[in-house]
Amino acid sequence: MLFLVTVLGLLLPAQVFWFRAGWRAIQRVRSPRWNLFLRILLGIAAAGLIVVLADRIFGHFIPHQGPWLWVVTAAHLWLLPSFFAFLLVKLVHALEWVWVTIFQSRRKASGAPVDLARRSFFRYAASIAGAIPLVAALYGYAKERFQYTVRRVDIPVASLPDVLDGFKIVQLSDIHIGDFMPRNEVRRAVDMANKLGAHVAFVTGDFITDEHDPLEACVAELSRLKAPLGVWGCNGNHEIYADAEEKTQELFRKYGMRLLRQESAPLRWRGGEINLIGVDYQREHLFESGLPPMLTAIEPLVRRDVPNILLSHNPNSFYRAAELGIELSLAGHTHGGQVRVEILDHRVSPARFITRFIAGLYALPMSGGTSRSFLYVNRGLGTIGVPVRLGVAPEITLITLRANGQIGESGDKRDEKT
Repeated sequence: MLFLVTVLGLLLPAQVFWFRAGWRAIQRVRSPRWNLFLRILLGIAAAGLIVVLADRIFGHFIPHQGPWLWVVTAAHLWLLPSFFAFLLVKLVHALEWVWVTIFQSRRKASGAPVDLARRSFFRYAASIAGAIPLVAALYGYAKERFQYTVRRVDIPVASLPDVLDGFKIVQLSDIHIGDFMPRNEVRRAVDMANKLGAHVAFVTGDFITDEHDPLEACVAELSRLKAPLGVWGCNGNHEIYADAEEKTQELFRKYGMRLLRQESAPLRWRGGEINLIGVDYQREHLFESGLPPMLTAIEPLVRRDVPNILLSHNPNSFYRAAELGIELSLAGHTHGGQVRVEILDHRVSPARFITRFIAGLYALPMSGGTSRSFLYVNRGLGTIGVPVRLGVAPEITLITLRANGQIGESGDKRDEKT
């Protein structure tokens, strides 16, 4: 609740700004009928936004289906992009103020006329800047959100038996079934994963977004994953928020899968063995000291006679995993940033604020040896906050373990489905 109130406090100035801008634009309409119609339309839009926000804060009291789902979708597509549009417009206004204050004052002092063309330029620039986030959001919602991509990764694993060379893992993560991830899209992702012929399937958390989402429907679709060694998973942070950690574990058991919670299990294939470890979401203690590090409870679960694979939703547990000698960690959580843009050859991603492990393959030296520990961060299927993906395709990962192979990672566009 505190988080939502904080977010609202940040979004409110932007909504007031855009409402006033809309009202001023309507006042310039000379036709009384059109003026009245647009005022009513603006009032309906504002009321719809307030209802959706109240629904989000106080629990779902409006039906998230039919026409109401379109209202919910429009509100989510508007809120955050309009905030960034507001910031960009204010940035242009600030640049205009600097220009007027410094350069125009010099022109007046010299007796030169005021440069009206420059002021027109700033007005147009503000309009364009304000439109960019909104147009990008619409594109990311309509075009890229369901462009599932299969990424193939070869990972050399220390002490991997030769008989397990070529062992294949399919990984899904961050499903977030609900308003913006319908069940049929989860089914399509599972069908794509089944075509990859993996030996085992892993799902690394965030099956839902909140307690109102259809958790059992998600688990039922995931149970359609086909792999000789079964389907395994771990909880994410949204299972905590929804108070659904135990329920998720029960549903996994009901549908013939297994969700590991501070547990380990052996995976045996062709005479070789891998120790699989799964943990609940590893919380971070950003503002507290004297608390135990991540993964403390799993130290007894780490084996030295066989390779270890860790399912941990939070990629920041990788530091501790490498210290413990875990050869491979699989995570999600970041959505790859969900939105990624390039500015002057630099990639900018919101996930940078929470981790250095944004997406893809990473390596750290393992404690007490010359081998390396690897982490793969899946970009996820669903979305959070705003139902948009830009420059970060939803991902299905096929990982191939190598005994003495080279590291390789690719996004195979031939497997991309639009």
